[in-house]
Amino acid sequence: MKPTLVTGATGFVGWHVARKLLDRGERVRALVRDPARVRELEGMEAVRGDLRDADSLARAAEGCGVVFHVAADYRLWTRDSGAMFRSNVEGTRNLLGAAKGAGVERVVYTSTVGCIGIPAGGIGDENSAVSIEEMTGPYKRSKFMAEQAALEFAAEGMDVVAVNPTAPVGDHDFKPTPTGKIIVDFARGAMPGFVDTGLNVVDVRDVAEGHLLARERGKRGERYILGSENLTLEQIFSRLARILGRPAPKLRVPYAVAYAYGAVSTAWAGITGKEPLAPLDGVRMSKKKMWVSHEKAARELGFSPGPAENALTRAVEWFQTNGYVAADHR
Repeated sequence: MKPTLVTGATGFVGWHVARKLLDRGERVRALVRDPARVRELEGMEAVRGDLRDADSLARAAEGCGVVFHVAADYRLWTRDSGAMFRSNVEGTRNLLGAAKGAGVERVVYTSTVGCIGIPAGGIGDENSAVSIEEMTGPYKRSKFMAEQAALEFAAEGMDVVAVNPTAPVGDHDFKPTPTGKIIVDFARGAMPGFVDTGLNVVDVRDVAEGHLLARERGKRGERYILGSENLTLEQIFSRLARILGRPAPKLRVPYAVAYAYGAVSTAWAGITGKEPLAPLDGVRMSKKKMWVSHEKAARELGFSPGPAENALTRAVEWFQTNGYVAADHR
C-alpha cells in the first residue's frame, strides 16, 4: 500500500483527515515543519518540510499514491501578507508540482467557503459567480489564487479535486481557528455582543470524511462544498448558551460600530505587533452571511453531515478538557 501524504496534520482539519486515514489502517505520511508538534497521531510518518521548500516537497511526495493538501496560513490578521501568499499560493503550486513529478495518482486540495460566490441575500453554491475583487483581505485572496492554481493543474490533466469546507467546529482545534476562538471567547464570557452575520457550521469530522469521499468519488477539476447548517451568529450563540448553561449576549452591534472598533483594534496591532481583538478583515467578512448549499457534495460524493450542535458540544468539551476554558464556565 502506497502512503498517503497529508499537509497540515498539525492543524485542525488536517489532523482530522490524518486521524481518519489512520483509523482506516492506511499508511499516512505528514509534511510538517516541526515533528514535535505532531500530537495523538501514533503510527503516522512525519517528514520535515515546508511548502516554500520545493526540494522538501519532492522528498515528501516520493512514492505516495494520494496527496491531501490541507495546510494553509489561516489568519485574519498578519503584519506580513507576503508570507501568507508565499505559503498559500506559491506553496500550493510547489506541492502540486512535486506531486506531479512523483506520479501521484490524485490530489485533494482543501480550499475554503470564502472562495464561493454568495448571491445578494441568497445561498451560494459551486456555480455562483465570484471574482478575486470580492475576496476580503490577504487570507481570502491568497486562498482564491491557490484554488485557481489547483484548478489550472486539473485543466492541464492532473487529477486534482477541490473541497471547500465552511466553518468547521469540533475537537482538537489546537490553535484555535477563528471559528474556534468564537466558541472559546463565548465560554469565557468575553463576547458581550454580536453582529448580524451568518456562517455555515459543520462538524470537522464530517469535513474529514468529505475529504476521503472526494478522493474516492470526486471528479477531476470539480469543487465540492463541505458544509452543514446555515446559522446566524445569534443562533450559534443561542446553541452555545444552551450547551454551557449561560445566557447568550443580547446586544446587537451595528456594523458601523463594529467596523470602527475593528479599524482601531487593527491599527493598534500594527503598532504593537499583537493580534487585534477584532481584526478589520474579520469585521468586513461579517457584512455578508456566508450561507451555502452542500447539495452537490451530497449528490456526487454521498456527503451526509450531522447536526452542528453535536459538533459545538464536542468543541466546548474539548476546549474545557484541554484548559482553553475553565470547567466552571459551564
